[in-house]
Amino acid sequence: MPSKSKRSGSEKSSSHGSHIRGLLAVLGLLTALLASMLYLAEQNLHNFYIFSLEELKDVSGRALAAHGNDTRAVVKSIVDDLHATHGVHINVDEDWVFNNAGGAMGAMYILHASITEYLIIFGTAIGTEGHTGRHTADDYFHILSGEQWAYVPGEYEPEVYPAGSMHHLRRGEVKQYKMPERCFALEYARGWIPPMLFFGYADTLSSTLDFPTLWKTTHLTAKQMVGNLLRGKF
Repeated sequence: MPSKSKRSGSEKSSSHGSHIRGLLAVLGLLTALLASMLYLAEQNLHNFYIFSLEELKDVSGRALAAHGNDTRAVVKSIVDDLHATHGVHINVDEDWVFNNAGGAMGAMYILHASITEYLIIFGTAIGTEGHTGRHTADDYFHILSGEQWAYVPGEYEPEVYPAGSMHHLRRGEVKQYKMPERCFALEYARGWIPPMLFFGYADTLSSTLDFPTLWKTTHLTAKQMVGNLLRGKF
C-alpha cells in the first residue's frame, strides 16, 4: 500500500501536468486566433489605403511638368495638391529630420503615416548609398530630382531611375541603392508599416547614437499614426 506522502506527490505531479496542458491549450488557441485575425487583415489591407498609385503618379508628374528643376517648388506643389484632396491626413508643416537606415543617410519630411501607409519626401543634396532593407510593405519611389540607382546580385548593370520615373521595391525584396547628389523623391509605402520602424531605428542604436534625431523621428511618426488612427484611418 503506497504511503500518504507518495500519493500526495503523485497527485501534485498530475495536477501540475494538467495545468501545463491547459496553459498550452490556451496558448495554442490564442495563437490560432491571432493568426486568423492577421490573415483576415492581410486579405483586406487594400480597404485601409487612402492613396492610390495612379494619384501619386499624377500628382508627381504634374508638379514636375509645372516646376521642372525647382525641387522646392515641386515638393510644395505635391503637398498642396495632396492636402487639397486629403485634408488633415496630409501634414503641411514642413519639418525635416535626418534619417539613417541601412547605412544610408538622408533627410525626410513626413506627409502621412499610419499603420498601413506612409508618405514622405526623402532625399539628400550630397548623395548617399546603402541597403534598402527587407520590408513588410511595398515601397514606391517617385523620383523628383536627380537619379536613384539600384543593384541586385547577379546583375552587371545598375537599374537607373531618373526624375519622373518610379522605382517599385516589392515587399520582401532587397536591393543595394544609391542616390547621387541632389536626389529627392516622393516615397510611398503600403502594407504593414510598424515593423519597418525597427530598420529605421537600427543605425541609431548601433552606430550614430543620435538620440535627439531618434526622438524627433519617433515623435513625428507617432503623432501622425495616432492622429490618423483617431480619425479612423489605419
